[in-house]
Amino acid sequence: MTQEFVDVLVIGAGPSGCVSASYLHKNNVKVKVVEKAKFPRLVVGESLIPRVMDHFAEAELYDALNAMNFEKKLGARFIRGEEICVFDFSQKFGEGWDWTWQVPRADFDNTMAQEVVRKGIDLEFETEVLEVSFEGKNSKTIVKDKDGNLKEIHAKFIVDSSGYGRVLPRLLDLDTPSKLDPHSSIFTHVKDINREEGEEGTQISFDILETQVWLWVIPFSNGNTSLGVVGPTDFINSLSENKDNAEALRNAIQKSDYYIKRFKGTEFLFEPVKLENYSRAVKRMYGDGFALTGNSSEFLDPVFSSGVAFATESGMLAAKLYLKESQGIEVDWEVEFTQYMKRGIAVFTTYVQEWYTGNLQTLFFHQPENPDVKEKICAVLAGYVWNEENPFVKKHDHVIANMAYLLNMQKEQSPE
Repeated sequence: MTQEFVDVLVIGAGPSGCVSASYLHKNNVKVKVVEKAKFPRLVVGESLIPRVMDHFAEAELYDALNAMNFEKKLGARFIRGEEICVFDFSQKFGEGWDWTWQVPRADFDNTMAQEVVRKGIDLEFETEVLEVSFEGKNSKTIVKDKDGNLKEIHAKFIVDSSGYGRVLPRLLDLDTPSKLDPHSSIFTHVKDINREEGEEGTQISFDILETQVWLWVIPFSNGNTSLGVVGPTDFINSLSENKDNAEALRNAIQKSDYYIKRFKGTEFLFEPVKLENYSRAVKRMYGDGFALTGNSSEFLDPVFSSGVAFATESGMLAAKLYLKESQGIEVDWEVEFTQYMKRGIAVFTTYVQEWYTGNLQTLFFHQPENPDVKEKICAVLAGYVWNEENPFVKKHDHVIANMAYLLNMQKEQSPE
């Protein structure tokens, strides 16, 4: 069996792995990336949020991505019957990017991966991790390539960015149940032949069909649009007695007064994909010689598009902390990695939970709008969930529920 020696092994070439590898390479770290899939490949997570732009810029991936002319995402629209709430990222509390992209992830991830290769980083596609063992912080990883050849990779550190592959959580028994209720989704892409010109045609939208059920509409610059339905697993399963994903998604589209005309009868470009009980969690996010990043550690819910942001945030942070440690500077991984990431995850977890209770929807659709409240919520939706100057970050665990309670009380007491 051949052997290879590197400083850092990155498992997975999605956004988290590419950001981590690119940053490490920029700082003269010998890094190798192994990716099980052949790119381009289909993956969900097509709506980004502005916080990711900080990471793409710092990892020097921005220029390659920007050259692809992906659809710009300037905000997000939420629809509930005839009620509409639009968030504009340029009208948010605090500093930060005012826009991002909405992307077909197959093209987006492939662009990043090819840029990583162009930089001179060793990236092997169609290479599967079979086994990992540790001696102190040093690791030995056995991988198998597409031809069945085995290789032993010795590394001083592993960044597990394997996403739903969850390589180290699986091999090291780190999985634990998510605190979120079981939800599932079904999605596909369509040729958006009825797309209107201008903002109406390109704006990303979330159409609330019931309090816990919503349709996503994510238009791409190539003329296609991603359509998906999200809801409690039992509800998603009830959309088709035959467990036919295409039938289920068509039945969901039928429930949308806003989008039924645009998408009724539209041909699906691929058989709709179902992601069942998608929320994930882990017992710990790091250990001697490794860190878990992106979906290999925690995945919450697609409703606020936080997945890629947490992936790039944790990928960049793991790279920076490894670099710091390699320079002989002591790193407290519990404080600097886990507790930091958990603070942001806790904020978004609250927002996800309050979305499904209906409390956050009460704030979104309340009239007249409160511009100050909206700006602060907008900053959270943009991914700036570590800015504790924002009371909707610092007091996330009760501010939404309390405000919704007061608004509902006012509504009950106001004369008809």
